[in-house]
Amino acid sequence: MSKSFTEFSTNATLKVGNTSLLTAFKDSKAIGLYTFIWATNSPIKVVVDGVPLTIKPHQILSLTAIQYFQFIEGNDAIVYQFNREFYCIKDHDKEVGCVGLLFFGNEHIPIISLDKDEQRKFGILHNVFLEELDTTDTIQAEMLRMLMARFIIKTTRLLKTETGDKPTLKGSNDTLRHFNLLVETHYKDQHSVTFYADQLHKSPKTLSNSFTKYGKSPLQIIHDRIVLETKRQLLYTDKSSKEIAYDIGFDDASHLSRLFKKQTSMSPSEFKKTNDLPN
Repeated sequence: MSKSFTEFSTNATLKVGNTSLLTAFKDSKAIGLYTFIWATNSPIKVVVDGVPLTIKPHQILSLTAIQYFQFIEGNDAIVYQFNREFYCIKDHDKEVGCVGLLFFGNEHIPIISLDKDEQRKFGILHNVFLEELDTTDTIQAEMLRMLMARFIIKTTRLLKTETGDKPTLKGSNDTLRHFNLLVETHYKDQHSVTFYADQLHKSPKTLSNSFTKYGKSPLQIIHDRIVLETKRQLLYTDKSSKEIAYDIGFDDASHLSRLFKKQTSMSPSEFKKTNDLPN
């Protein structure tokens, strides 16, 4: 059983459910969404980027959308999944943002352990998630984003304070992870694949070949990030389309407008008008 939220204006998606959200991954493939897997009462066996892992009871595994994931066995999981448009569209502190410690900002696969007190606190937060998913009003999206931000802040704090064995090293997707981190850092001033290939000491062709299984080219990922930032500024600032274009590194606003329309089927001004946003 799972519950979901969709915001059509931004294509935002949030899913909250159980092990049923994982059973589609009997074979290894890109998971496609930022994902938290919380093993509650029994262990969950998975493979992440070719690395076999057992999530012990009362542990939470954090995954990025680009990681290759395979579900082996287990029950009693609580699973949260969301896309960039759901969470990354809002500004967050770097540590808890979409390249924060739990995601691309970590050299390891983060696994967070919950003591009894944290189990209680996360249980309360989960129940609030479920209640809010049943509350369909004009502020539901904002409330759900606030709850996810709280979840990520709490797990980030726990990860930073944990001691003992180091988390398992990441597997075979280092190039994808580093590329996404570079895009997050430079997307406002570097729009060509050549720049990122140079940073990774690869040719553009070699870099593109690294993304064959992922289903998106490096250029698509750069464009997706530009469009996401355009949406964010249209939704949450009073900047004009021309000001946004300049901020994202376009000397000519029409170039951004064409890219935005190709990705969304709407111009920036149409997107803003559709969402009843101020000029």
